[in-house]
Amino acid sequence: MQKKIVGLSLLLALTLSISCQKNQTADLKELQEYFSPTGFDPDTFEKDSTDLQMQVIAGPDVVPSPACLAVSPEGEVFVGVDKMGSLGKDPGYGAIVKLLDQDNDGVYEEHVEFAKEDNPRGIMPVGDQVFVLHTVFEGGDDIATGMDLVVFEDKDHDHIADGPSKPLIKNICSPAPLKGRGTDHAINGIRMGIDGWIYIAAGDFGFHEAEDRSGKKLTMLGGGIVRVRPDGTEMEIYAHGTRNIYDVAIDPFMNIYTRGNTNDGGGWNVRFIHYQQSGEFGYPTLFKNFTDEIIPALKDLGGGSGTGSYFMDDDRWPVAYNHVPMMADWGQNELFIHRVTMDGPTFTQRDENFIKLSQITDVDVDGSGRMFLAAWDGAGYKGSPDKGYVVKVVPKDWSYEAFPDLKKATVQELAELLKAGSSATRFHAQQELLKRSKDEASSAALAIAKDQSLTLQSRVAAVFTYAQLTCGNGVAELVKLSEEDKMREFALKALTDRLTCLEFVPLQPYLDGVEDANPRVRAAAIIGLGRLGKTEAVETLMKIQVPASAKIPETGTEGPHATPNSEIVLPHLAVRSLVKINDVEAVLKGMDKNPTLALWVLRYMHDEKAVDGLTEAYEDSEHQDEILSTLSRLYHKEAPYDGSWWWSTRPDTHGPYYKAIEWEGSAKIKDFLLEKMSKAGEEKADYFAWLNDRNRLDIAELGTAEVAEVEEDEINVDFDAIKNKKGQVGESSIEDVILAMGQIQGDASRGKALFTSQGCIACHSIEKGQVMKGPFMGQIGSIMNRDQITESILKPNASISQGFSTFMIETKDGKSYMGFVTAESADKLTIRDIGGNATELSKNNIKSREEMENSMMPAGLANALSFEELASLVTYLQGQK
Repeated sequence: MQKKIVGLSLLLALTLSISCQKNQTADLKELQEYFSPTGFDPDTFEKDSTDLQMQVIAGPDVVPSPACLAVSPEGEVFVGVDKMGSLGKDPGYGAIVKLLDQDNDGVYEEHVEFAKEDNPRGIMPVGDQVFVLHTVFEGGDDIATGMDLVVFEDKDHDHIADGPSKPLIKNICSPAPLKGRGTDHAINGIRMGIDGWIYIAAGDFGFHEAEDRSGKKLTMLGGGIVRVRPDGTEMEIYAHGTRNIYDVAIDPFMNIYTRGNTNDGGGWNVRFIHYQQSGEFGYPTLFKNFTDEIIPALKDLGGGSGTGSYFMDDDRWPVAYNHVPMMADWGQNELFIHRVTMDGPTFTQRDENFIKLSQITDVDVDGSGRMFLAAWDGAGYKGSPDKGYVVKVVPKDWSYEAFPDLKKATVQELAELLKAGSSATRFHAQQELLKRSKDEASSAALAIAKDQSLTLQSRVAAVFTYAQLTCGNGVAELVKLSEEDKMREFALKALTDRLTCLEFVPLQPYLDGVEDANPRVRAAAIIGLGRLGKTEAVETLMKIQVPASAKIPETGTEGPHATPNSEIVLPHLAVRSLVKINDVEAVLKGMDKNPTLALWVLRYMHDEKAVDGLTEAYEDSEHQDEILSTLSRLYHKEAPYDGSWWWSTRPDTHGPYYKAIEWEGSAKIKDFLLEKMSKAGEEKADYFAWLNDRNRLDIAELGTAEVAEVEEDEINVDFDAIKNKKGQVGESSIEDVILAMGQIQGDASRGKALFTSQGCIACHSIEKGQVMKGPFMGQIGSIMNRDQITESILKPNASISQGFSTFMIETKDGKSYMGFVTAESADKLTIRDIGGNATELSKNNIKSREEMENSMMPAGLANALSFEELASLVTYLQGQK
């Protein structure tokens, strides 16, 4: 009772102290300078090959198949060894190996197995703890039973885990695809932000009933970012709608970035994304045909396979390589820099090649500025005991600086480290500070947060340190900090960062923040209102206008899902918050003043009150077509996800739902649509047919528009005749052929002709818009190097493209089909045989579906070629990017 009285008093005091004056100024100068430093021009910068020094510190004898790595602030490197790989099925081949350079002379003279875990996908060392995300095999067999986020401890500092791990999240996976396919689209990298949350990159397997330590369960259909507190509680979805992201990069201001993962032949390009909390990014159901409903990526980067990520924030690195997201790309054998420039509440970007490394998988930086990179180096989809290594990278003229002993440091010394020019130093100092006396530590953190002479990144670190130490008791001071233009964004974020600390957070700063001069503050305020969940916020949120750029793509065209659009971000976030607040009546009422935003929100409100309100408003509305469109969108909803299926590497991207089902309001919507179509007559028949097609209503009475199918030329190829011929290639060893390909350039135009004459055209398309067959070759040059392309032609079973394994399907009516699945929806799939012939099958008629070990592509199709001819074919394919 006493706590409640104190809380009410605090709320009253805050209410009286908060000014209703809207903030008309935005102090963004320091933040802009951080990302775009004065005096550095990326257009004129010329990279010097001596800028960086690279050294291999461990090879395959120590760290074979390194799927991930992380480094302690002192420079102890934890490597996730995964000799099972993403598609392997045999457990017992995974471990966390620790590399040690005890005297810091640059030679990692010792290694030790810290712990055994299969399929390690993410590692995060913090103090005596090491967090690991990995696949679980229970019962002693070779069937994966789940994926867990766990924590190990090493309190005796012998470099070996003290005992079994403690689970923080159990079963964060989709059981069926994990067991049947492997870990390649499952849950991946982890990284902790300065806000104290562990952020988890979830591949598009998604997960079903993941359970945190408090017993909370969560399900997510598809990919996105999940986060959890380091004690394994408060698990929540941060953002949704990505494909197969592998890791996250987090900057000092809690901006989060990913580089997506593709590389399975289907033409889903890598996309670079800046995240907004609660944002929807659309994959796979919205990102092509419903782009008016998503936040787009910042760029489509073409073919590749994004893996590890890191945001570089270390003043010992040259300005040209500092304050940038760094993104590893396994498919392109490169660590990329993405230079971000502020653009309203988000960014624009430019990507640059940075460090070449063979199938790079991960990147991390320690407290003295040493960067570590892991190279898969051809270990294959099922891992290898003979491939992989780890390198260390430091700038020219770098010198070692011993990292302070945090456990021996006083509270004031730890607070001083929050001022460091290294995000690694600030983070680890913060984590130690959180273990100290709450009163003393929070006082020290607050003093730094208030000190306007310090860098913004130091003050932000202090704000989130203070918020974690004080929870609801720190509300008053955080509200005061929000009165400073420069700190408002971060104070508002910290106030609503944890749903368990919201009791005394006032509403007014967020209502004012929606109209702030700073668009980043507006974004933080809108997100915060959704987290507060108060209906009083609806009126303010309903004032946000939707830009003209939020438009439905033309039928048959792909919407702009990777074109920066900063003006869409705030209304998108407002929609997400209004849906979370879920006040249907208030949103319906808002149709009078802001129909575009209201109707956008109502698309997701599967509530009969929403249906009734829309139908009642129809006759007197000036937006009748938009109401019909909204009702059509509401006719179905997504079926509850049970974890028993996955949409494969070639999902149905039509949208708006993947597995649509009707609900209580569907019949009423159908009757209304048919009634209005009947009254409208022939002049609106096309519109109702368009609604029917676009939303896949399958209401026969509404009609359908005829869409011309892409015509496919008939191809007859005699593969046996081709492979039985013997030429220079067929009479040589693969090693000799690959050596020859390195010396002979060939003629790309001749290679184009060979692509047809050797039968490649039967199973591969080369241009977008062509019928999708086997692995898409239009980007192969950005995914594989010359040797890899050659090997895949000569030994198709050695490197089967993900998504193009051969399947044997038997149907209930006694028929059999062998081929690869080129399209799949919830109800049917298309299988294409070796002759290029496609057959559509109903899933209800499938009796069995078995993945074959061998590629459907016959070996020997290049046997009859000369070295010059094969070189021409490889050169032609290399040019497809």
